[in-house]
Amino acid sequence: MVEAWDRLWTPHRMKYLRGESKPKHTDAGADCPFCVAPHLGPGEDLVVARGTLVYAVLNLYPYNSGHLMICPYRHVADYTDLTDDELVELGHFTQAAMTALRAVSGAHGFNIGMNQGPSAGAGIAGHLHQHVVPRWGGDTNFLPIIGGTKTISQLLEDTRQLVADSWPSS
Repeated sequence: MVEAWDRLWTPHRMKYLRGESKPKHTDAGADCPFCVAPHLGPGEDLVVARGTLVYAVLNLYPYNSGHLMICPYRHVADYTDLTDDELVELGHFTQAAMTALRAVSGAHGFNIGMNQGPSAGAGIAGHLHQHVVPRWGGDTNFLPIIGGTKTISQLLEDTRQLVADSWPSS
């Protein structure tokens, strides 16, 4: 007899694992999710905050609850190609993301970084994006190691609303 806790069901991740939502090329356009995201309507997007040159969006396939990405609107792949103004706003958005995530989730720490290029692990290498991943003491357990999955206990839309409501005004 199979017990209820013997299996975890996360079918939404299969699309990610198969690469079905990855762009076919590195150009800007309709198949770049970071070019498309800021233009989606309310309820269709996961955008938390919009700046002049960058925006913050929830990761559709989060490592932890509240996993955000800071993206320039401009389709640019390499950190060294950001303008000075983009760098400054990206830094300010990173600070604001940390402030908002601490307010809504009590995050103990953060992993912040970006993977530059496919060989460095960038899933969407054509459009730069910086990850801001909230962390808590003891948040690593057997699920990612044994089960190859992670438990996210809140709908992305609910998380988006909480973080957006707590986003510091500039």
